[in-house]
Amino acid sequence: MGSLAPVHLQLPEADVADPAAMWAGSGAMALTGRAGGPALLAPPGVVIGLTRLAREFSDRTGLPVDGPALLGERAAHADLHRRGDVSCGGSSRLLRAADGWVAVSLARDEDVALVPAWLEAAPDDIGEVVGRRAAVELVARAALVGLPVSRVGESRALSPFAAVPLRGKGAPGQPSRLVVDLSSLWAGPLCGQLLGQAGFRVIKVESITRPDGARLGPPAFFDLLHAGQESAALDLASRTGRAALQRLVDSADVVIEASRPRALDQLGIGPSDRGPAVWVSITGYGREGDAGNRVAFGDDAAAAAGLVVCDETGPCFCADAAADPATGLYAAVATLAALAEGGRWLLDIRLAGVASWLASAGPAGPAGGRYSGPVAEPHARRAAGHAASLGAHTDAVLAELLRLGPACA
Repeated sequence: MGSLAPVHLQLPEADVADPAAMWAGSGAMALTGRAGGPALLAPPGVVIGLTRLAREFSDRTGLPVDGPALLGERAAHADLHRRGDVSCGGSSRLLRAADGWVAVSLARDEDVALVPAWLEAAPDDIGEVVGRRAAVELVARAALVGLPVSRVGESRALSPFAAVPLRGKGAPGQPSRLVVDLSSLWAGPLCGQLLGQAGFRVIKVESITRPDGARLGPPAFFDLLHAGQESAALDLASRTGRAALQRLVDSADVVIEASRPRALDQLGIGPSDRGPAVWVSITGYGREGDAGNRVAFGDDAAAAAGLVVCDETGPCFCADAAADPATGLYAAVATLAALAEGGRWLLDIRLAGVASWLASAGPAGPAGGRYSGPVAEPHARRAAGHAASLGAHTDAVLAELLRLGPACA
């Protein structure tokens, strides 16, 4: 990848003699391909890029991590399997448009409710309607209504991140190495988990009315990402709760969030001239311009980058929401690099950009081809314990960091 000024992230080379064998052993290959069909190879860059990131994380922290295996951890806990043009989790689909392919994610009830507005119809078969429309038109209209839809390959040239210098001094108490994690689901929490593993204190902050949706998923996977962290829950609809959030953010060394900028504005927070040394912003396509208003999840963001595999029928998803864990690891490495650089930084990290970088991080290879050797099932690291219940540490955190009473939650 080379040096990405002004934060210098010079990744070490990865000695990957056989990317195909490493992919087969990672557990991610078992998630790639059609149900009932053979597991398929990914572009060699996926393995090479993740291995380079893992080596950089290890060099900076002394802690080992298996980069390619991260792509299979959720599946290992949720018993997910490959499903071809349907994502492993079942909420995303690859659909043929009139002039190409699009990835559509309907992970939330509100996404399903927006389909008629997106297609200007109430179709019984989304695929039939999509097949009559141009992919660019489908993506543009989806962005207007807030649906995560991408055109396969649209973001092949998107950079993984931009590092923007911020004015002012970081928060006092730098030796505390305090991370305030406002993110949810997978990419941001994985970044926080890796930083916590490296010795940072991590406080997970959630809304009492809309906590992290991953709490409803496999408990073992949530434990893996959040064990050892403190949990604070705030009423973000109240002035007192928003004030507490603002002061928590100002007290942190690192903030991780995965919200569109306008959502942060409503909470009264964001990168500014005061507060954390590193502000980690994880979005689908970046914070600036129209891209900052687009919604994305791991599967459709990976498809936007062209990180799919193909067989004689068409494209298939590559592993399970590959852009999510890849971006979590990338964000952790970039955060460590920014802290080492000194000063204050906004890291604008893009799911589709990280996936694009992975797809091209190695030589061209037989993406979608078969592998003749054994293919390992998905596997996961062992959790360090159980995650805290929602808001278990709210009073203690507010009392310690904010010198406020317990009524903010």
